[in-house]
Amino acid sequence: MSKLSNDTVSAVENLNRDYICALDNMDMTGWLACFSQQGSYTFIAEENVRRGLPIAFMLDDCYERLQDRVTQVVDIQIDSTEHYQMRHFTQLTNIVEQESGTVRATFNFSIYYTQKDTNHTKILCVGRYEDIITLKGGKAEFKHRKAITDSNVLPRYVAYPV
Repeated sequence: MSKLSNDTVSAVENLNRDYICALDNMDMTGWLACFSQQGSYTFIAEENVRRGLPIAFMLDDCYERLQDRVTQVVDIQIDSTEHYQMRHFTQLTNIVEQESGTVRATFNFSIYYTQKDTNHTKILCVGRYEDIITLKGGKAEFKHRKAITDSNVLPRYVAYPV
């Protein structure tokens, strides 16, 4: 980790905390609030990243698509999806200042899910977040969050962002 102020590191950690708490609590409005107006989100397999393939599980390449993701989860999927509870565990592994007001951060993640009907908990995916984060007035927002899962085959379909 490069030498950054404690305020910067705290802002990045707090943003990640807000993000994972929002998803674990199914607060899609809170999830959206973690992104800047220029924000984007990608969920992709490591193999596709390594091979330069743009095929992703989820690709929300602009803020309007992030808003569509919220609508999809909150309004459309509500009666048509087999819902599950997620739990995120993350570890900040790197943070580097890119330019004034922007940092690049990497977090490792493991995400567990519990089926609502069986109460069995399993691993959904393990991987890393590669983030570009903007800092303005002590507030951090994702300009881009890329979730890269180590496996290209998941144990179930993914209904929610990871």
